[in-house]
Amino acid sequence: MERNVSVRTPEAIAFYYELAGLGSRFLAVAIDTVVQIIAGIALLLVWIWATPAAQATATALHLSGDLSFTILYAIVILLLFLLYTGYFIAFEVWWNGQTLGKRLIGIRTVRDGGYPVTFMASVIRNLVRVLESAFVYLPSIVSALASSQNKRLGDLAAGTIVVRDRAFEAPDPVRWMAPEASIVARLPGLERITADEFALAERYVTRSHMLDPEAAQETAGRIAAAVRPKLGPEASRLSDHELLVRLAAARPR
Repeated sequence: MERNVSVRTPEAIAFYYELAGLGSRFLAVAIDTVVQIIAGIALLLVWIWATPAAQATATALHLSGDLSFTILYAIVILLLFLLYTGYFIAFEVWWNGQTLGKRLIGIRTVRDGGYPVTFMASVIRNLVRVLESAFVYLPSIVSALASSQNKRLGDLAAGTIVVRDRAFEAPDPVRWMAPEASIVARLPGLERITADEFALAERYVTRSHMLDPEAAQETAGRIAAAVRPKLGPEASRLSDHELLVRLAAARPR
């Protein structure tokens, strides 16, 4: 059963996410596991290839065969652990909450407030994953079924949720509106717009595709009403949404 969650920002704007179900999440994990197995096999082949050179180095350093094998074995175990945990952490941080499996399935991890997942949140949720996988993810299944937000234990610990990705995401407003930069520049009164108002306009633009249409219209109207009086007559000819798009594009970087 699919579930939805509403996230309210500090500006009292609500965004709606469709939560990823157990099936899509486990299919993503299965894909990631296949990728990790392939990487693990490659690591094993490198180990076999490097063993003679490692033994020669150990002999030159007057290390016993058992000690050199133990050191090499420990290194491989450490690399495999880093592959298992680091794979998820690296991809979630670099790909904005997505691993290879999540990207193929169309889901991503975000923080409870709808913000991008942070490095520490990813570390926490994936260290807990080690415990969950030791029990064949049974704790994950129980936790997700019991949670109203489909959270596994790692999500509960890290304060994250896994949501479905939209087929179309709002692009970066600066690149989106680049052809109309001259129009933005001609809007008088931009110097009276505060940094918080610029940030709020950009936040609306980048998330408007996740809002219910009526809620998006109401939100745009509320924000535009606060900034329109500070701008010149050109702003009055723009719709609320167009005005906020142009403000987002004009935000100082």
